[in-house]
Amino acid sequence: MAKIVSYNVNGIRSAVSKGLIEWLKKTDADIVCLQEIKAMPEQLDKKVHDQLHDFTYWYPAQKKGYSGVAIFSKKKPNHVEYGCGIKKYDDEGRCIRADFGDVSVISVYFPSGTTGDVRQNFKFEFLEDFQNYIDKLKKKRPNLIICGDINICHKPIDIHNPISNANSSGFLPEEREWLDKFFKSGFIDTFRHFNKEPHNYTWWSYRANSRAKNLGWRIDYHITSASLEKQLKRSIILPEAKHSDHCPSLVEIDM
Repeated sequence: MAKIVSYNVNGIRSAVSKGLIEWLKKTDADIVCLQEIKAMPEQLDKKVHDQLHDFTYWYPAQKKGYSGVAIFSKKKPNHVEYGCGIKKYDDEGRCIRADFGDVSVISVYFPSGTTGDVRQNFKFEFLEDFQNYIDKLKKKRPNLIICGDINICHKPIDIHNPISNANSSGFLPEEREWLDKFFKSGFIDTFRHFNKEPHNYTWWSYRANSRAKNLGWRIDYHITSASLEKQLKRSIILPEAKHSDHCPSLVEIDM
């Protein structure tokens, strides 16, 4: 049984200062997928590295203090793939993959379109290119676990106020339709596989005391290939962990 955590830490140095390392030790996950690390590994103290998992793989953005993903694991992967082979995304450190036997674990950080049309168009390009990347990858590696900040709420149940956010980036009809098609192409939203209840979110604005009021968005996912459905044991959100404006999520799967 493998326990996999995914967490947008909104800056790993900031999250470490808020107790991330202690939380990771207590959680004792086999694999940890981080997004928005906003740091090069050499920017962390050696004592931090000494407390991490045995095997750590970092894919920071070229721009300092921005984006970036990582995978930590107890077991050494058979292979690690940095990036998706498209320079404009790889420069931003958006995707890293680790292969464990016949299962591949991906930590991915989808672009946000909240800063305006230029980045929203970049996000739409990413969605199309990511689908193509996954379509090709699953021919070679059919058992995929995609962990990360997708920056899209799938359905009204996944956002605290779907009506007022109907035209907000992250809940646009085109984004939600893309996610619909992605799931229909052979993937499972593991949280919704086990939990159909409302008011389950993974991100809250820092404004207006949103987290305390649970006015959030569910934009972080563990998405698995449909071929792994029978191996899924549990998928939960962990809102009590507060090292970021996101919270982590966890999936348990028989690998």
